[in-house]
Amino acid sequence: MRTFFSFFAIGAIVLGMASCGDKNSPEQPTPVGAIKGKFSVAPGKQVYFSQGNLQYHQDKAAAHNDHFAFAEHQYTIIGEEGNAGIDKVPCTIDLFGWGTGNSPRKTSTDVADYAEFHKWGNNRIRNGGNEANLWRTLTSDEWDHIFHGRANAKNYFSLGHIYLNSAHTDSVNGVFLLPDEWALPDGLTFNPILTQSEISFEENGNLGNRYRYEKNTYNLNGYNLEEWNAMEKAGAIFLPAAGFRHDKDYILHYDPKDQQGYYWTSTKGKAFGFDHMYINIFRNDFPFWGYSVRLVQDVK
Repeated sequence: MRTFFSFFAIGAIVLGMASCGDKNSPEQPTPVGAIKGKFSVAPGKQVYFSQGNLQYHQDKAAAHNDHFAFAEHQYTIIGEEGNAGIDKVPCTIDLFGWGTGNSPRKTSTDVADYAEFHKWGNNRIRNGGNEANLWRTLTSDEWDHIFHGRANAKNYFSLGHIYLNSAHTDSVNGVFLLPDEWALPDGLTFNPILTQSEISFEENGNLGNRYRYEKNTYNLNGYNLEEWNAMEKAGAIFLPAAGFRHDKDYILHYDPKDQQGYYWTSTKGKAFGFDHMYINIFRNDFPFWGYSVRLVQDVK
């Protein structure tokens, strides 16, 4: 009888431990097509970023293969080759007018044609789970929270570049974001932008809340592909300076210190942008301009 009760008690304890709730539950696996880092976008709300910028592929010869996908790498950009030919097929583009989830190749310059935000995340994304409604676009307030509202936010972002070859002659500039829980990989460094003396913070009407600086901060951080892979595995995000499309003209600014990146928010008329002189969430009343799109998935 004593043995029976002992086993019964042990079984009850084990069963109780298994049903204790989140603390003992296995961690949610990282969604397909996402980087594992979790980012607060509002109090009590976190997201995963997609593995790369959104792309749209259209092939005239095989129309049934037209699809959305995420870039293979976070630093991958299409550049002029595809985006300047947005009205041609075949094409692969990664710069979109605001809210063009239902018409990614739209180039109309009539603002009225962009009155409604059609969600890119409503579409199936081939390497992002390939189901509709898995992903979404951050609001301007959520972008602002990443840069200003998170605990220790000022230490969790910066600018820099990723070297694409061993000779360091080819690189992509952009913004680095670190997740809420961050451990720097051994042997690497990360220089937050706000440790630099020339940085100032401005609140300036339509220009939004922005960090402004006076020197080429793309030189703050530089990682080769091996180093960047370690950063990415730890949850770091890279938003490449992919340029933008003005009507049908692609613009990057090939001077390395002046490369620009712009990302749409789901908030009408609002975008997140950066170059060698600022990072901010600002107002843009030209929704037909082609900007990058980086989708997120909510942490459940």
